[in-house]
Amino acid sequence: MATIYEVSKLAGVSLATVSRVMNNSGRVSPKTRDKVLSAMESLNYQPNTIAQSLASKRSNCVGVLVSELHGPIFGALVSSIEEELRQAGKFTIFAVGHSDEVKEKEGINFLISRNCDALILHLEAVTDEYLLEQKDSATPFVVVNRNVQGLEENCISLDNELGGYEATRLLLELGHRDIAYISGPATWGDSIARLTGHKRALAEFDINIDEQLIIEGDYLVLGGNEAMKQLFERGKKFSAVVCANDEMAVGAMDVIRERGLSIPDDISLVGYDNVRWAPFLSPKLTSVNNPIRDMGHMAARWVLKNVYNEDKLAIQTIFEPELVARESAGPVS
Repeated sequence: MATIYEVSKLAGVSLATVSRVMNNSGRVSPKTRDKVLSAMESLNYQPNTIAQSLASKRSNCVGVLVSELHGPIFGALVSSIEEELRQAGKFTIFAVGHSDEVKEKEGINFLISRNCDALILHLEAVTDEYLLEQKDSATPFVVVNRNVQGLEENCISLDNELGGYEATRLLLELGHRDIAYISGPATWGDSIARLTGHKRALAEFDINIDEQLIIEGDYLVLGGNEAMKQLFERGKKFSAVVCANDEMAVGAMDVIRERGLSIPDDISLVGYDNVRWAPFLSPKLTSVNNPIRDMGHMAARWVLKNVYNEDKLAIQTIFEPELVARESAGPVS
């Protein structure tokens, strides 16, 4: 098995230079870096990660806490974070909070106990006050899909209020005036913001908000199915429905069809997230794009810049959603 001394000799550089290349620290010219990497490859050199960690006082592990592991959004988030960190020679440890305050705090404490160098957190239940209290903790952290006042530099967020506004405004511009809305969980920050945007669009068109046309869902297909049934049972007139995510839109689609109604001829439908299968539904789903993969990459880059000193990385903290118009939303009949 090759040693670091052999790499140093073959590359014609000092042990310190090899160490800097391995740890991605300090200034090393591109030419010298290539020589060291080429020597490592030629010798099939495998760095001793434990020794590296002891020397750098880093575990080279990043803790990632998400609400769930299933579903298109969380899958895209964790894979983009892992991709970005792995390319930089860092590894990930995952925990799940299940949108429960106690479990989220337990997950954070578990990741800290694993000596993670930093945390990437997707949280729904813990309060802003709790996060502010952790601002100066020993383990740096960045929060994804949430903007905490006073912690803006540690947040990678999406303007969900704008997304909710754009979804409803499209329908209003198509002539719809009776628009139903299926929200996400009432206590979730992104759900609250999307509903706020929906109400802002209605207000701009001088439309009174009918609370009977707003129903709480759970971001799941079955939840969208049940919410759509309840909307019909209320007997209120509506020509369009906005769903706070695409999974609920799929559930709503089934109920609309079961009643012999056509999309968009009888009822227009708009989702949110623009998941990868949205263009393959029938009809193709109009949806608000949620750049969750870009946000995951950015959260990982935040860690690389602020914890591992990769200063050249540019960090974008706020993302804007974009409406993607397809077949499921049309003019009012």
